[in-house]
Amino acid sequence: MNSKSLTKFKWFWAWQDEKEEAWLAEEAREGLHLQDVSPFGFYHFQKGQPGDYVYRLDFQSLKARDRESYLQLFEDAGWEHIGDMGGWVYFRHKVSSAELPEIYSDLESKIGKYQRVLAVLVILLPIMVILLPDAYKVDSLGGLASVVVAVLSAVLLLLFSYAVIMLIRRINQLKKTASPN
Repeated sequence: MNSKSLTKFKWFWAWQDEKEEAWLAEEAREGLHLQDVSPFGFYHFQKGQPGDYVYRLDFQSLKARDRESYLQLFEDAGWEHIGDMGGWVYFRHKVSSAELPEIYSDLESKIGKYQRVLAVLVILLPIMVILLPDAYKVDSLGGLASVVVAVLSAVLLLLFSYAVIMLIRRINQLKKTASPN
């Protein structure tokens, strides 16, 4: 990478997308403009003039033919597609007034984003429950290696479970916002 590029590490959970968007906007105000995102929290920036940008994230699992029209819809609305990471799609829009642009016009669409993430996790969770215990029963592993793999498997399973619970909580928070009693 050239001297005008910079990579930063920062971890966000799926339900913290608004926090991630705010952090990316702050980085842009300091002259660091997102160029790409890599798995495990690595963000690649280009150094430049400070700017007032809004970043928005969406979660989609689209077929190639649907993806083109999906991205075109955002481009037509003035959004720049920055990159993708694990189903998350990153968009940027230059702020030109006091009103911050949004990619969702209603709360139900925002709830739908979290429901899509949750659906992926719910599909993966039973697979993990079935496959992970078998991972450390491999005969070639020694006693300590089996214990390490078992502990790592348990931690991974707990993290997935935690993510499912937190996403359900976020969805319920948004639903309460939509219909206060």
